[in-house]
Amino acid sequence: MKHVLITGGSRGIGRAAVELFCREGYEVSFFYHSAQEAAEQLARDCGARALCCDVADGQQVSQTIAQLPPVDILINNAGISHYGLISQISSEEWDRLFAVNVKSIYHCVNAVLPAMLQKQQGCILNMASMWGQVGASCEAAYSATKGAVIALTKALAQELGPSGIRVNCVSPGVILTDMLGKLSQETLRDLAEDSPLGRNGQPEDVAQALLYLAEAPFVTGQNLAVNGGFVLS
Repeated sequence: MKHVLITGGSRGIGRAAVELFCREGYEVSFFYHSAQEAAEQLARDCGARALCCDVADGQQVSQTIAQLPPVDILINNAGISHYGLISQISSEEWDRLFAVNVKSIYHCVNAVLPAMLQKQQGCILNMASMWGQVGASCEAAYSATKGAVIALTKALAQELGPSGIRVNCVSPGVILTDMLGKLSQETLRDLAEDSPLGRNGQPEDVAQALLYLAEAPFVTGQNLAVNGGFVLS
């Protein structure tokens, strides 16, 4: 049974991924940061393993992963967003975005890599965004972090491929999670109408893409867009 570690697994896309991989027969561990009650309930419901960890803290990451069985599939899903003009984001907020959205991947990859290298196989999946592909007004910092995730994914795929380790990323579009909680229903309807499929995405849509990439043995270095055609590039 392959062991999957999912960061940011207590809600949204991460929660959907925990549920799906458990149903598909994987051994699943997931990180959460603050939603302890929701995480523990999810773990009980699915038979997964929930661990509290701030992925921006390298020491926490290494110590927490050291408690786990070797990780076969790492899903770097944890992320935060920021909406506002670039002149309105503080230096501290900018640094926190990069710490959670990008540097956490560095921490988690380095923690799971020794076991993957020893087995000469593994799979790393990173969560990017369509805004990392094309950028978004009033989301400059968030777009920059997700663009970095796409570039990092492609670089790691080349670096780790000779060791049998595949690295891919997923770029969701408008997905109905609490990250969009500040948007009005009218705005969400407008966004749905801008998609060729005429709807916004569900967390399960992204989880299905993650499962595909986890099980696709000849796919690496790819950015799989899950946006209903909102961005075509």
